[in-house]
Amino acid sequence: MASTIKGSRRRGIALHVVLVLGLLLSAFPFYWAVIMSTRTSTEIFSYPPKLLPGSHFGENVRHLFDNIDFFGSMLNSLLVAVSVTVLVLFFDSLAAFVFAKFHFPGRGVLFGLLMAIFMVPAQLAAIPQFVIMAKIGWIGSMTALIVPAAANAFGIFWMRQYMKGAIHDELLDASKLDGAGFLRQYWHVALPVVRPGLAFLGIFTFMAQWNDYAWPLIALTNPDNVTLQVALSQLNGNHGTTDYGMVMTGALLALIPLLIVFAIGARQIIGDLAKGAVRE
Repeated sequence: MASTIKGSRRRGIALHVVLVLGLLLSAFPFYWAVIMSTRTSTEIFSYPPKLLPGSHFGENVRHLFDNIDFFGSMLNSLLVAVSVTVLVLFFDSLAAFVFAKFHFPGRGVLFGLLMAIFMVPAQLAAIPQFVIMAKIGWIGSMTALIVPAAANAFGIFWMRQYMKGAIHDELLDASKLDGAGFLRQYWHVALPVVRPGLAFLGIFTFMAQWNDYAWPLIALTNPDNVTLQVALSQLNGNHGTTDYGMVMTGALLALIPLLIVFAIGARQIIGDLAKGAVRE
């Protein structure tokens, strides 16, 4: 008995050591970004590398704000990312609810078509999408970023799979007996149950839109509407003259909204899962 307890303790200690090492390895790139944002380019490429923060963060911030409209481009990114996230959560969850819990002619064919679209690389759609946006007259405006991304195949697939296991048919049958229609079932029965799935999809969508670079670079011909990622790319100088301290400062500041969204979404996921565990 004693040997069994000692063995379990050793395994527990070994597991915690591995987890701590994994945490340190995962956090090191963020720490290194902080270091580089407080150094000059000369100090960044010095040998041996400097592992402690420097004293040039304020200078790098001033250079950053002098070279690009940081807050204006951040506001544009927030507008696009928040709008797309809200639309994706609504349309994808609504479509997933239909695919998961309702039977109708052609459901299998439509879902197979959806999966085929899911497997097509987004880069293949860039040219026809640009042509369509140009004919509509949306090129140069943020509408060209928001409307095409308002729904996606991945979100529908993810929420369908989540709803199939999370929403019991008995709940829907009971709501029907109470006179609930489709929209009421969706809003009052389905959505409260699948909040963890929605939280994950919201985090995933916001991060994808916030970090998107290729399509905003193509579609946003108006310099006043550029997103943050496009604006940060303008900091790369020519002929090896890039101020890497300034670039890393911009990248570090651009991470702040992502960390806030991730913290809020992760708290929602963990809280709902904990409530479910207590109920079980």
